[in-house]
Amino acid sequence: MPDALHRLALLESIIGAINLGAIVLDEQHRIVLWNSWMARHSALPPEAVLGQDFFSVYPELRHKRIDSAITQALRDNFQSLLSQTLHKAPFALYTHAAAAGIAEGQERMQQAIAVTPINLPASPRHCLIQINDVTIAVGREKLLREQTMVLRSQTFSDGLTGIANRRHFDVAIEKEMRRAMRTGSPLSLLMIDIDHFKDYNDHYGHQQGDGCLIRVAAELAAMLQRPTDLLARYGGEEFAAILPDTEATQALRMAEAIRQRAADLCIPHAKTGNALKHITVSIGIATQQPHQALETPDLIGAADRALYLAKRAGRNRVMVQPL
Repeated sequence: MPDALHRLALLESIIGAINLGAIVLDEQHRIVLWNSWMARHSALPPEAVLGQDFFSVYPELRHKRIDSAITQALRDNFQSLLSQTLHKAPFALYTHAAAAGIAEGQERMQQAIAVTPINLPASPRHCLIQINDVTIAVGREKLLREQTMVLRSQTFSDGLTGIANRRHFDVAIEKEMRRAMRTGSPLSLLMIDIDHFKDYNDHYGHQQGDGCLIRVAAELAAMLQRPTDLLARYGGEEFAAILPDTEATQALRMAEAIRQRAADLCIPHAKTGNALKHITVSIGIATQQPHQALETPDLIGAADRALYLAKRAGRNRVMVQPL
């Protein structure tokens, strides 16, 4: 008997020392064990809950997943692991709980829960509810997801202007080309170049040149209202606008609006070499017609040629290159 008492005392000490919540219920759902971890994080001492019906202590958990898990353990001898994704914090447990209560605004700890049947010799079945605090792990996972999103954003965003970069453009144009072929819809591409930008940089300096690029990019991006449209920095002072489901006439209207918006910014440019002493843009347009079998370089090449023609024709204008 002394050995049995010693083992019982040892077991109680271990259950009290482990760094997880341990609740044992009898077949009537009465609480017969409530370890010190539970007392510490629930602000409920053992004497307040022992002998109580579990669902009188946690009435909000009745008819929830934990309820069915307890039933399966006591009735069917079946262990359950509650999905942490679906059941993030079912118990009112807090990292910093106290006998005086829970601080206002304190968030519940994130929990991983297992419900296990306990079969004792010559005794009705009991069940053990184990609760692990996974708040730190969940927080770390959230941080990693956020960092991944930031890195992904940086990978596909231009570091200066914040719009899509060349890599993003390359991925998007391939995807939209495939979609246009699959759905039989038109796809238009605008190649946009800031006129005399090298002269602007030489005259005003690279810092002001960067400011000009940022302002122009923001204004042009704001003009693309549809979520499928994409403005990207193609390279240097050149931008590209991908316009899915856009016919040639629609693309021409958009290009003219972009050209006018850039001129309306009235960004001073003393070295244009002509009467206009402010920033302007030239734009080349190419449109893939429905079911027109083209490769991506064909569409980009056509828009580039149209841009070249706009430059040769005197800049600050829009040109279309038929395919």
